[in-house]
Amino acid sequence: MLRSILMLIGVSLATSSWAIQVNDRVENFRLFDHEGASHELYYFRNAKAIVFMVQGNGCPIVRNAMPRFKELRDEFADKNVQFLMVNSNLQDSRESIAAEVAKYGYDIPILKDETQIIGEALDFVRTGEVFIVDPKTWTIAYQGAVDDRLSYENQKEQASAHYLQDAINNMIDGEVVKVANTNGIGCLINFPEQQAMAKAKHTEISYSADIAPMLLDNCVTCHREGGLGPWAMSDYNMVRGFSQMIREVVRTQRMPPWHADPAIGDWHNDRSLSSKQIQTLVHWIEAGAPRGEGEDFLATDDTQYFEWDAQDTLGEPDFVIDIPAMEVPAAGVVDYQYHFVENTVGKDVWVRAAEIKPGDRAVLHHTITTFGYDITEGEHKGRFNRIGGLRGYAPGLNNEGFPEGTGIFLPADAKIEFQMHYTPVGRATVDESQMGLWVYDEPPTHKMISMFVANTRIKIPANANNHKEIVEQVIPKDALLYSLMPHAHFRGKAAEFRAIYPDGSQEVLLSVPNYDFNWQTTYEFTEPKFLPAGTKLVQANWWDNSAQNLANPDPSIEVTWGEQSWEEMLFGAFTMRFLTEEEIEERRTASTQKEETAANAR
Repeated sequence: MLRSILMLIGVSLATSSWAIQVNDRVENFRLFDHEGASHELYYFRNAKAIVFMVQGNGCPIVRNAMPRFKELRDEFADKNVQFLMVNSNLQDSRESIAAEVAKYGYDIPILKDETQIIGEALDFVRTGEVFIVDPKTWTIAYQGAVDDRLSYENQKEQASAHYLQDAINNMIDGEVVKVANTNGIGCLINFPEQQAMAKAKHTEISYSADIAPMLLDNCVTCHREGGLGPWAMSDYNMVRGFSQMIREVVRTQRMPPWHADPAIGDWHNDRSLSSKQIQTLVHWIEAGAPRGEGEDFLATDDTQYFEWDAQDTLGEPDFVIDIPAMEVPAAGVVDYQYHFVENTVGKDVWVRAAEIKPGDRAVLHHTITTFGYDITEGEHKGRFNRIGGLRGYAPGLNNEGFPEGTGIFLPADAKIEFQMHYTPVGRATVDESQMGLWVYDEPPTHKMISMFVANTRIKIPANANNHKEIVEQVIPKDALLYSLMPHAHFRGKAAEFRAIYPDGSQEVLLSVPNYDFNWQTTYEFTEPKFLPAGTKLVQANWWDNSAQNLANPDPSIEVTWGEQSWEEMLFGAFTMRFLTEEEIEERRTASTQKEETAANAR
């Protein structure tokens, strides 16, 4: 009512006084920053305070306030105060933010709110406003201006009131913030979906035409009876009941489970939602998840799920290999299991497809499958020499088989290793999984190679929250790269694959800034990547061995290489094939013609 009265008498509402209020709770969220790093708000739960400024390119208030904001960041660097920035502007992109950062020397992460759903929920009004979040209660402790130095028409040489500094000092001293709200100034932010007319249309988002098809395409594979998801998206009522939970896991990027930087690479098995899909889904939920008219496609879905996923296109497997049964308790943490199984195929075969069929999808989180031989002599006696890999299992993993004309050679005498990761779900069960193999009648045209890299000398210092180490592999011949898979354990934080080409140029092939050990994803290129002979493939892993990492078994110890989940790994796998001499010659000819054409054009 008060807001309506003020509007009628002409009082402007486009000020911070109408943004999220002091003492309001801030919901958790996760966003990429302008460099592609991933940040979760609630990760900073151990901080004394979390301070963030609403940033926008071109805003003179932000540009003039930043030197003081950085001074405060440095002043409180040893007081456990976290400083961030958030950009919700429609007109700004990660690329343009990076250019602004370079021009003005910003050195504080700027989180990009691509969908605007975070800025909408926080009710941002202007760039230049600052907020303090109290991690003890996750409420707003201060909101407004940095100080009183700046105004729209003038700026004083020195501030006489230091609002942000005083508020932070109040919190560090355990006191109530004395001045908790001031009038922030800056450039107005356009939130078109928050306009009255747009919000009214959110109630008209069609569950039948928009929401149910989206869930069928992206979620039901796991969220179905017998699937991995803890509940089945069986109809509208189930979705409505879990709608607030859906909103939370989308805001924090826990679901759908896809952890790669969307700005890098094009992936065949990309499980993520588009920005438009996220906006539609969240706005529908925030509008009350209306049923509307039309068919409930979740309730009428008659998709046939075969015993084997690949059975849909390849038929029954040619061979089935049993994996030792595993008793999974109702609760607790189950260490990674490593089963070594004799190859029961009985002959050399070329594999065109391999698939793990979980005995109990609810508890089997992932499987990594390799094959090789026991080392029986020498300094590495007793270890397992991996010479190749087959398709593993993870929710949403592609089971379409290897690319046409390619396959993996599995020797008859090779031993098969299954790395099994189980997650208890509240009931004791026995998992009896199997691996199915589909083989060629005749050898394929190209041999697919599964290669592995590992750095067994890693040492992650105690309490380090962003420790990095690398491992490298030189590609000896011209090759096509089909997939990449980084691997770490509980402390894994991020991973990257970078190609350093023979001419010295570099390219990031895959960035996983939000690594999650629960999801062992193989990232499959939509189009294979050409790597010339001599290319150095560099994998970097980062680990979080601090107490802020909720999965960390013990932040007080140095962590080294080991196969148990409380130890760590820098391990990577990738599938590729070498080019034939004929293909190499074709590429040389095409490159020469391209150079000649360019020369003639000059």
